[in-house]
Amino acid sequence: MIKLLTEIFNKAVQQCRPDHILPGMLELTADELKIDSYSCKREQVRDFYIIAAGKAAGAMAAEAEKVFGAFITGGLCITKYDHALPLQRLKMLEAAHPVPDENSVEAGRQVLQLLKGRSENDIVLFLISGGASSLVTDLPSGTSITDLTKSYQLLVNSGAAIDEINCVRKHLSRIKGGQLAKAAYPARIISLLISDVPGDDLQTIGSGPTVPDHSTYEEALSVVTKYGLQESLPASIWQHLNMGVQGALEETPKPGDPVFRSVYTRIIANNYKAAAAAKMEAEKSGFHVQWDKRLMTGNTDAEAQEFSQQLLHYEGPLPALFIRGGETTLRVSGNGKGGRNQHFALRALLEMKTHWNKPSGFAILSAGTDGTDGPTDAAGAIIDSVMLTNPDLSVTTIQTHLTHFNAYPFFVQTGGLLITGPTQTNVMDMVIGMIF
Repeated sequence: MIKLLTEIFNKAVQQCRPDHILPGMLELTADELKIDSYSCKREQVRDFYIIAAGKAAGAMAAEAEKVFGAFITGGLCITKYDHALPLQRLKMLEAAHPVPDENSVEAGRQVLQLLKGRSENDIVLFLISGGASSLVTDLPSGTSITDLTKSYQLLVNSGAAIDEINCVRKHLSRIKGGQLAKAAYPARIISLLISDVPGDDLQTIGSGPTVPDHSTYEEALSVVTKYGLQESLPASIWQHLNMGVQGALEETPKPGDPVFRSVYTRIIANNYKAAAAAKMEAEKSGFHVQWDKRLMTGNTDAEAQEFSQQLLHYEGPLPALFIRGGETTLRVSGNGKGGRNQHFALRALLEMKTHWNKPSGFAILSAGTDGTDGPTDAAGAIIDSVMLTNPDLSVTTIQTHLTHFNAYPFFVQTGGLLITGPTQTNVMDMVIGMIF
């Protein structure tokens, strides 16, 4: 059953990969360039640039190159280390995630340089996916990469939601929050996005580099204070945000700004699409599917407990399969190793270890659709009812690993890690449970 569970997850991911989605959306004929519902005459385009950024950037760029080929004037593809794919027309750069490094800053510099001098006769195609916020960045005046990296790490570990994290990121940058649209103006901009955020909020995906931004410096500073980071935040970063609040720095471009006059934006894949694919695949295998369309956005422990309770209280026909999607939040401390999906699976195991008393079996998979979970090589983890019979997996052992946020070593020992490698997409996390 674990093999089948993994196959259902893989099918869901496959439906959101660029090589599945983009071929039907891109076209270049003798007369026209077409991208989704946008089209124009080839003769109306002086230069055509492509900028791809995110964990799915390599695959998105590769599909675009297949269609547009020599029509491409130039471009950049920026992705996470070990996610690169061979390209012919675009320059490939790799950088760090979830916190930036020197390569992230260099990528930001090259993007801004590429956008200089664009005209209304140019088109810039942005291919954006989750991870772009860290992979393409720049340094606020008076700060260092060390200060910026520390700030990103504090935000990631704080338990803040992704929209809150990206609110701060946008106000530590001249790239995010609509500022790439501003840099490319007056060129025509087409943005195709793979959404990795709850609600598919355009302002949050990749920190919204090509769309209007509603957030402010004041809101960014309030996120810092909400999560008690004001004492640990580097002084240069704190000073930058305060200068913005005082009006000494220019705000991100807002709705109505003329820089967005020629911007076309479309979300091409999201968590809903992946969950729908999982449902279809499970039903083909004879499962009675329970798909809760509410996105999981709360605390990882609480969401794991709630999901486990669904299985514990289920009285319907078997085999049954349960689907949830989203991105939980986890406030991490200490030096443990793991990610929110591994933590979710371990917390679910604790719940099942304590309360499961049915003759049927169960299995639960929690994984990131991008193939990575925290700073590990795993996408997530899988638990099943066989684990409950292992005398070495005591409640105390499970609780100790949870307390120290150390799920990875636990699943190394039990063989529960799910390792997929980079999937070339990123539509948040998926949790799939089954009773059989």
